[in-house]
Amino acid sequence: MPQDPMDFEWSYWIEWGRERILWLLAGHLLVSQVSRLLVEKYKPWCLMVYGMAACWLLLGIKGFAVILLHAAISFAVAQFQLSLLTWLCSLILLSTLRIPTVEETKRKWYDTENEYYLLLFTVSVRCLFCTSFSLEYCWHGPTQKSSHSFPWMLAYVFYYPTFHNGPLLNFDEFSKQMRRQEAFSVKSNLSILIVGLIRIFFWWCLAELMIHLMYIHALYSSALPLESASYWALGGLALAQVLFFYVKYLVLYGVPALLLQMDGLKPPALPCCVSLMHSFTKMWRSFDVGLHRFLVRYIYVPMGGSQSSLLGMLFSTALTFAFVSYWHGGQSYLWYWGALNWFGVIVESGIKRILSISLIQDLI
Repeated sequence: MPQDPMDFEWSYWIEWGRERILWLLAGHLLVSQVSRLLVEKYKPWCLMVYGMAACWLLLGIKGFAVILLHAAISFAVAQFQLSLLTWLCSLILLSTLRIPTVEETKRKWYDTENEYYLLLFTVSVRCLFCTSFSLEYCWHGPTQKSSHSFPWMLAYVFYYPTFHNGPLLNFDEFSKQMRRQEAFSVKSNLSILIVGLIRIFFWWCLAELMIHLMYIHALYSSALPLESASYWALGGLALAQVLFFYVKYLVLYGVPALLLQMDGLKPPALPCCVSLMHSFTKMWRSFDVGLHRFLVRYIYVPMGGSQSSLLGMLFSTALTFAFVSYWHGGQSYLWYWGALNWFGVIVESGIKRILSISLIQDLI
């Protein structure tokens, strides 16, 4: 039975995975296990060299140079130790991905659109990693600068399991865990790998069944069936779509999360099932945990967050969702999506504050 071809993201990453990325991830696993067994002290540098080689092989010398240039510029700007300047640099680097002349130049480097999109997706995710490192550099004192050197930035930026699509791991977490040397057990790691592969295979089979039998995205791409459907049917289609999105990211984040575990790191928690969620706030906290931690640590809390006044909280939340919308591409529908999510979070927060008033609690 033919599959629903309308979900670009699933088709794209599965195609790349089968062709090269899964083989490169297997190579990373081999290098990491050998380095943990023989040269634990030099593991970050072994993985850094492998990640750079994999980037060169997949994106070519020009794609590799773009990512290295982004890292070098971010590191140079971080030397001023000004968070505002670091953010300005990050936004400018991110904006270069949307300049038409730059886009056309990069397209000419590759034979296919898929190769260009791989560079685009990779650089977008690398921008977040460069931002995380640079802000941590700004916030740490001179005594801690050795742990925030340029080689450590390269080890973080070129860490291959999270290289193309995430999940996001903030530099402070990555650095602490990568420096930690612990007893290595081949037997326990093998059991983690086998159990993890079985789970990922189950999720992949489930996603493939959904994409071959349900045709959710094909139905959404045509106005005629949507116009003739009842409200209950539309609600069912919407639920089916978000459930497929959930299962899809169990696979897309499950593979790198398993490799993080094999490297002795603690990955961000995998997405929580959307059927268990009833609020905007929980959705943002527990679906993409890595992105949530990034947004809270580097945008929401520095801008005041929940500890500030009502206007301050509204502003910091709005700024957080504005960045999310811009990072995802900045198209008009993404701004609407971000605004609706911001409104949902604000309404929930407002209701919680009202319900926390003692008089209201007494009435309840």
